[in-house]
Amino acid sequence: MDFPILPVITFTPALTAIILLLIPQEKKTEVRVTAAAGAFVCMALSIFAYFAYDIEAAKAATTWAGKLQFVFGPFPWLEALGISFYMGADGLSLAMLALTGVVIFAGVLISWGIDDRPREFFVFLMLLVTGVFGVFISLDLFQLFFFYELAVFPMYILIVIWGWKVTREYAAMKLTLYLLTGSVVALVGILAIYYIPDMAALDAAGLCNADGCHRTFDLVRMSEMAASGMFNVDVQFLGTTVGFEQLWFLPVFLGFAVLAGIWPLHSWSPDGHVAAPTAVSMLHAGVLMKLGAYAAMRVGIQLLPNGAQQWLPLLVVLTIVNVVYGSLVAFVQKDFKYVIGFSSVSHMGLVTMAFATMTTVGYVGGGMQMFSHGIMTALFFAVVGIVYDRAHTRQIPKLGGMAKVLPWTAMAFIIAGLVSMGMPGFSGFTAEFPIFMGVWKAGETIAPYYRIIAVLSATGIVITAAYVLRIVQQVFFGKYEGEKWHDMRPSTALDKTALVLLAAILIFVGVYPQIMAPLIESAVTPLVQTLGGV
Repeated sequence: MDFPILPVITFTPALTAIILLLIPQEKKTEVRVTAAAGAFVCMALSIFAYFAYDIEAAKAATTWAGKLQFVFGPFPWLEALGISFYMGADGLSLAMLALTGVVIFAGVLISWGIDDRPREFFVFLMLLVTGVFGVFISLDLFQLFFFYELAVFPMYILIVIWGWKVTREYAAMKLTLYLLTGSVVALVGILAIYYIPDMAALDAAGLCNADGCHRTFDLVRMSEMAASGMFNVDVQFLGTTVGFEQLWFLPVFLGFAVLAGIWPLHSWSPDGHVAAPTAVSMLHAGVLMKLGAYAAMRVGIQLLPNGAQQWLPLLVVLTIVNVVYGSLVAFVQKDFKYVIGFSSVSHMGLVTMAFATMTTVGYVGGGMQMFSHGIMTALFFAVVGIVYDRAHTRQIPKLGGMAKVLPWTAMAFIIAGLVSMGMPGFSGFTAEFPIFMGVWKAGETIAPYYRIIAVLSATGIVITAAYVLRIVQQVFFGKYEGEKWHDMRPSTALDKTALVLLAAILIFVGVYPQIMAPLIESAVTPLVQTLGGV
C-alpha cells in the first residue's frame, strides 16, 4: 500500500486539534462535531488497516521485521544520533490501533455534554491520542519515547481542569509524578542500551561505513542485535561483573510497567481513574495502561531477552498480587468508579502474567487481554459516567433501580461484567483462557510454582463475579426512588451509540476470536522464539 496510512492515523488527531483551535470558543456544537469527525476518521482508518494487514504474509515471515507492514520510513530526523522517523505495524500494533480508534470515538460521544471549555478539552484529548497512536507504530526507539511522553503530558491538564473537584489536583499530581519517574528510569535504560554495543558489534550489525560507526535507535536493527546476543555482554556494576541485560531489564521493564499498573507501583491508577472526566477515564484505563504494557514488552522483553528470562519468573509473583489484591480491594469499595479502577488494576495483572509465561499461547492471550480489557473498561467507565451525570453521586449504597430509567446503560454494564468475569461467549474468556493455559504450561518449562500462581489467580475470577453481581443488584436493580433524582433523564442517542459499539465488539470477539488471535500470534511468535519459549 503506497498510501501512508500510519502517519495519517497518527497525526489526524493533531490536525483535528489545530482545526479546533481555529473554531471560536462559543461555537460549542461545531467543536463537538469536529472532534467527533476527527475521532471517527481515526477509528475508520485504524479498522481499515487492521483488516488490510496481510496475515498470510505475516505467518510466512520468520523475523519480526518480515511481519511489519505499512512501513513508512526510515527518514532521518537527527541523523548524527541515529534517530529517524520510522513507522510500521505488526498484528499486535494493529490491534492496539483499532482499540485506540474505537475508544476515542466512543469517548468523544460520551463527552458530548461537556460545557466547560469543550474546545480546549477536545484539543488536549486529541493530543493525548496522537501520542498513543505514535507509540504503537514507532519503529524508532527515541520516537517511541517521544510519543510516550506526548501521551502522558495531557493527562495532567485534562484531570486537573475537567476532573472531579474533590481529588483532581491530588490525583493529577500523583499520576504525573509516578509516570514521569517511571519514564526517567526507562529513559536511562534506553540510553544504556543505545551506548552498550562496541565498535565490533556495530560493525557486525552493519552500522559502520567509510565515515565510521554510527549508533542507532532503529528498533528493527536493535531487535536483530538483541536476537543475535549482541546485548548479552558482561559489564561492571559496583565492582561486580554482571550481565548487561540482567542489570538493565528491571529498570526498563518496570519504568514502562508503572503505566501498566504493576503492583506495587499501581496506586496512582485508581485515583487517576476516579478523578478524571469520563472520556479520559475511558482512555486512561482502556488505552494508556496498554501503552505501558506494550512499551515494556517491546523495549524491555524484545531488546533484553536474556534479562527477561531471568527476571520474569520472579515478576510473575507481583502479578498474582495485582490480580487477587486488586479484585479484593474492588470488592470492598463503595464508590462506583473506584470499583472499576481497582478492577482495571486487577485485570491488567493478567497481561504481565502472560508476558511471564514466555509461551506463544500466553502471549496471544496477553495481546487479546490488552484489547478486551481496553474495550471492557471503556464500557465500564462510560456506564459510570452516564449514571453519575444524572444521579450526581457514585456512592453505591445511595443508588438503586437505575435499570428502570437507564435500561441501555444497565445492559451495557451487565455485558461488561460478563466479560470481566471471563464468561464463555465474551472476549474476556477468549483472552484469559489462553493466559491460564500459558501459565500452566510454564509450570512444566520454567518452574512448578507457576501452577500454584494459575490456581491462585483463578480466585480473582470468583471475586470479580462477586463485586460485579453486587453492583448489578445494588445499582441497577432494587427499588427506584424517583423523587431523589432531580436530574434523571434517559440516555441520549449518542450515549447509546457508544455503548452499543463497545458492547458489540466484546461479544463479537468472544464469539469469533479468530478475527484477532492469528494476527497477535504472528506478531509474538518471533519474540517467544527469542525468549526460548514454545
